[in-house]
Amino acid sequence: MSDNKSFIPFGPQHPVLPEPIQLRLVVEDEKIVEALPTVGYVHRGLEKLAEVKNINQMIYVVERICGICSCMQAMTYCQGIEELMDVEVPERAKYLRTIWAELHRMHSHLLWMGLMADAFGYESLFMQTWRIREKVMDILDKTAGNRVIISVNIIGGVRRDIDDEMKKWVLDTLNDIERDLKEVYNVMKDDYTIKKRTVGVGVISRDEAFEMGLVGPMLKGSGYPYDMRTTGYAAYGNLGFQPITEKDGDCYARMLVRMRELFQSIDLIRKAFALMPEGELAVPVKGNPDGEVISRVEQARGTVMYYIKANGGKQLERLRVRTPTFANIAALMKILPGSQLADVPVLVLTIDPCISCTER
Repeated sequence: MSDNKSFIPFGPQHPVLPEPIQLRLVVEDEKIVEALPTVGYVHRGLEKLAEVKNINQMIYVVERICGICSCMQAMTYCQGIEELMDVEVPERAKYLRTIWAELHRMHSHLLWMGLMADAFGYESLFMQTWRIREKVMDILDKTAGNRVIISVNIIGGVRRDIDDEMKKWVLDTLNDIERDLKEVYNVMKDDYTIKKRTVGVGVISRDEAFEMGLVGPMLKGSGYPYDMRTTGYAAYGNLGFQPITEKDGDCYARMLVRMRELFQSIDLIRKAFALMPEGELAVPVKGNPDGEVISRVEQARGTVMYYIKANGGKQLERLRVRTPTFANIAALMKILPGSQLADVPVLVLTIDPCISCTER
């Protein structure tokens, strides 16, 4: 390494990293000239458990791939098994799955907003954002019995219902959340310092985002309207869903996508409650799956993909999970070189990394 270049290890322990990943940064003065990721600090063998746990036990295992997206992890898995076994889920269960999935999207985006505010040094904004998130967690706790890993999805439907009294309370709480969100949204959207740190930083063009296979806000922030909810899984086909996009492809655009999706999630939950029919929560499922399938769901960070292979036994033959962070790490390696060292925390958080779910 030449005299005017330095090597700086960023992570695996760092204030902006909730989970361990190390970026090996080569800098020249304050400019990054090279970045290499080092992963492997977390490994839990969750995919391997599919060979020893039966198909129902695996629902609880896949929920622990990522706690923040636990409902959507289980939904992806259950939808794959249901497709293999030709199981038709009741309509009410589809709407309930959609409601809980959007609540998880909200608490994931609010968690990210708090971490982003903390990276800017805005501690009060960080606490305000997480105060709003607590109200979402309260909804999950009262409707499903837990704040994070709610375990409501089963093969064939859901195990819990939301009655009319609880529905009214949820809608009233969402009104409070929406009011508080508007205040935070206006601060983060218009604040001079935040715009100075994000506008024009980490730009990825629409073509580059598509070629790198990015997903979620990383792709939609570059103007590409790709979102698995447009396929109509669960109840999304009845809710008039349209992806939110921004065209500039920088950190600011990706931030706006996430914040606008919070308001969209509230609207989707309201529509789901209004259209949700009466009926059964689940159908009985007998036998074991046979064959192979790919199941996709849109998580807060982007598309998660499950490859499931079964042979008619109680255990799966193979389970492979492609998480959105795995796809989006390529973007981080694209935008770090040429950036300033001071921008690294913002650029790392712009992909909303979840390392433990990436490594499993």
